[in-house]
Amino acid sequence: MAETSTSSYGIGTTVEGPFAQAVQRVKEAFKAEQFGTLSEIDVTATLREKTGEAIEPYTILGMCNPRLASSAIQAEHEIGLLLPCNVLVHECGGRVHVSAQDPRVLMQVAQNEALRPIAEEARQRIERAIASLGSAQA
Repeated sequence: MAETSTSSYGIGTTVEGPFAQAVQRVKEAFKAEQFGTLSEIDVTATLREKTGEAIEPYTILGMCNPRLASSAIQAEHEIGLLLPCNVLVHECGGRVHVSAQDPRVLMQVAQNEALRPIAEEARQRIERAIASLGSAQA
């Protein structure tokens, strides 16, 4: 059973199962909400390679809903500085945590009212993707 959590800038949950499987489930959950995976950063491997430091599994996924991104760029050309939507999958104490940035918080930075409905729709889609992780089989 997943636990849902939110922070002042993100929406998250804790999921069951192995880390690699959780990363795949996150990609599938976001794909169901029309987000594609633009990037996958294995922070664990990068830190190990660059600093020799060992940390628990920690991956950042760059997710994008093309229709929403296009609308946001049309409303605010420089919004690309705040895209794509980062989704963090990390293991801590044997538990896998998934958190996605809240697009409403990012849109506040731009201070453009035309972005509000885009951010609201993006948040709804992200909330559904995160919530679905609790209902999927581990």
